[in-house]
Amino acid sequence: MTTANSPKVDLVGVGLNATDMLIALAEHPAAGSKVEFRSSSVLPGGQVASAVMACQRWGLRTRYVGKLGDDIAARIHREEFARTGVETQIIEVAGCASQQAVILVDSQGERTVLWRRDQQLGLRPEELNRDWIVNARALHVDGYDTAAATVAAGWARAAGIPVIADLDDTYPDVEALLESIDYAIVSRDVPARLLGEDDLEKSLPLMQRRYGCALTAATLGQDGVLAWDGKRFHYACAYQVAAVDTTGAGDTFHAGFIYGLLQGWPLPRRLDFACAAAALNCMGVGARGGIEPVEAIENLIATGARYEPVLGLAK
Repeated sequence: MTTANSPKVDLVGVGLNATDMLIALAEHPAAGSKVEFRSSSVLPGGQVASAVMACQRWGLRTRYVGKLGDDIAARIHREEFARTGVETQIIEVAGCASQQAVILVDSQGERTVLWRRDQQLGLRPEELNRDWIVNARALHVDGYDTAAATVAAGWARAAGIPVIADLDDTYPDVEALLESIDYAIVSRDVPARLLGEDDLEKSLPLMQRRYGCALTAATLGQDGVLAWDGKRFHYACAYQVAAVDTTGAGDTFHAGFIYGLLQGWPLPRRLDFACAAAALNCMGVGARGGIEPVEAIENLIATGARYEPVLGLAK
């Protein structure tokens, strides 16, 4: 693990990894029932780790910063990062199991996630090196290890590096993190939980003004994505595909947005690309099972059917 003079990369990601056990079911089990499952598989995942992996597959140079235990799961992650060429700055915790998730996937591709993470896997600010962060064109964080993410985002902001955040919960002290985020792309219910306002057409502009983000957006699953850039709303419909597993759809959406940002694309094109990339990922098994080449994503944009716009969302 290097500590200085890290090579320049396009994207550095600081955040979660996980080892997912995916269990395919005909339908979600009722309480107290005994249900036969169709198949099971163990695959690497995690919000930031999967987004970094997608960007690497699309030709970007990437770095992942995170923590692993010293178990078999850690070896799976290390081998996958090495196989795809992702540079890693991984802190290993001796005698500790890596983060695990059990994901129940029904016949419609919808998933229920059960997860476990040892407290020793929490990434601390003092374990980061500024050189890992500022030698990049963009930084991607989640909010789980909020203090470490906030420090990394502060370094990036001071260096003029755009910061993208994938926030699926209102973690303790997440508001301090948001003050250093340029592109806050969050789950549907996060703006309401932060601000007490259920209407996204009110909460997204309020969120943008309060935290000083360049853009605030909410991913809406099958309903697409709504974004506010400080002047106007941008809405993109989701693509209709035969979904097998929605695990990792949000991770791939963020990767698609980051890819478009680093290409210098206008915002509507970024959102379309992110929606198409996420849709294709749902056609594979696991968080990274359907990360398709850029050409396949562009083909879906050009030829794919989309869901109808959701009434009440800004156009």
